[in-house]
Amino acid sequence: TCDTGDQQTTAAVHLKEPAATIVERLKDVATYEGEDAVFECRLSQETAQDAQWFLGDVPLQSNEMNEIRVQGTRHSLILRKVTLEDCGSVSFKVGQLSSAA
Repeated sequence: TCDTGDQQTTAAVHLKEPAATIVERLKDVATYEGEDAVFECRLSQETAQDAQWFLGDVPLQSNEMNEIRVQGTRHSLILRKVTLEDCGSVSFKVGQLSSAA
């Protein structure tokens, strides 16, 4: 606001979150049955958008078999004690961005 005593004008500042990009994409993982499989993806910046991991078309939640971590710009998924049924595509999506391995 600018106030000169007999006149006043007001303006507003609006901020938009800059778009993040994927700077480290997912890499294929080969492991033995019963071992853990670790997938990592890194964004250019932290984002308020919700990220989602998928095994095939199935969205994953963090539980005793799937550990999902976010540390700053690094997003990771640990598939615990994988079985042959876990073979397939793993993907990470945030906003319009995605990466798969």
